[in-house]
Amino acid sequence: MAFWLDLFTGTTWDEFRKHGAKVTGFRPRMRGYLHRVQPGDIFLCYLTKVMRFVGALEVLGPSEDKSRIWKHDEYPVRFSVKPLILLDAENGIPMETLQGQVDFYPGPEYAGKFKGFLRRSPNLFTRSIDGDLIMNLFRQAENNPVKREVDQSKLYPKRLYETKRKKGKLTVTAVVSVPEPEEAENLFEPPKESSEDSETQGTKHTEVQYELLKLGSDMGFNLWVARNDRGRNWNGKPLGQIRGIINELPTQFNEVTNKTIELIDVLWLKGNSFVAAFEIECTTSIYSGLLRMSDLMALQPNLNMKLYLVAPDERRQKVEQEVLRPTFTLREKPLSETCGFISFSKLMEKIKGIKALGLVGSLKPDFLEQMAEYFNGSV
Repeated sequence: MAFWLDLFTGTTWDEFRKHGAKVTGFRPRMRGYLHRVQPGDIFLCYLTKVMRFVGALEVLGPSEDKSRIWKHDEYPVRFSVKPLILLDAENGIPMETLQGQVDFYPGPEYAGKFKGFLRRSPNLFTRSIDGDLIMNLFRQAENNPVKREVDQSKLYPKRLYETKRKKGKLTVTAVVSVPEPEEAENLFEPPKESSEDSETQGTKHTEVQYELLKLGSDMGFNLWVARNDRGRNWNGKPLGQIRGIINELPTQFNEVTNKTIELIDVLWLKGNSFVAAFEIECTTSIYSGLLRMSDLMALQPNLNMKLYLVAPDERRQKVEQEVLRPTFTLREKPLSETCGFISFSKLMEKIKGIKALGLVGSLKPDFLEQMAEYFNGSV
């Protein structure tokens, strides 16, 4: 018997239960991965955003059920299941109770990313003892329920937003979506890196994020760090506690713009003005950071802010390939002209030199332009 992660939102969990809790499903791109799931295996159900385990399902086998269970997605690769444990979100097992006890959350420095374990659904638990632990906690929750309040905005996040855009001389209303971090990561094929690789990449991401925040702080900027990264630590220093971190974004933008901005890895601000935005990409999903940048410029085409994608040196060719996609290039302001690439090595070398020479106090943000590379698509 193996344990598998099965991801739900508050809405899809409700829909699954209302349909009888007899069929669970996954996206088509996971089809080649799902042959490993066998009858008798256990799906452990986890609610994203509120970060709680809420159920255990015994796999009976593949399902031919094609009924409309979920409103916003088909999840056509389906399994018949027998519910063993079904809990409301308020009675679920919080992720923080697993810290130090499971492979994917060995300590506080892994909060938020959890070694990449939550990047796909289903995902195989590497240790059966972790699944056994969660099952024991489920039984305790059934016998002695503990009610913990749940943020309803996270349990049932808003999916669609209205925004205004120009169409000729007219201003028209458009309906757009802003993917949450988990959804953005699940746009891609199942990652092929090992858990050790994922752990290394997560650590590098945090290091670069910390260095950008610390540099911005020393230059006198206010700072924004992505909400889902505020609990992460670099060398014991929480990102959310660096001097200059602000807790609320300036209010000059509409709701959908702020939802997009708050997911960007690092922002430098001067008062209410945005100076620079940084997306840090360590994995193959270069596309997700560029999408966020593109969404921002589509929502605020007159925004005067420098955009940078920071990635490993060996990912340069991949960044160029993605930046020059038609969706980013065939627009009024091509992303190749507004978003510069900075390699990890160049950034870290520059920061080291700035510190050694004591130049931080007199440094201007335009030094980034001297480092950044822009891809114009010339052949």
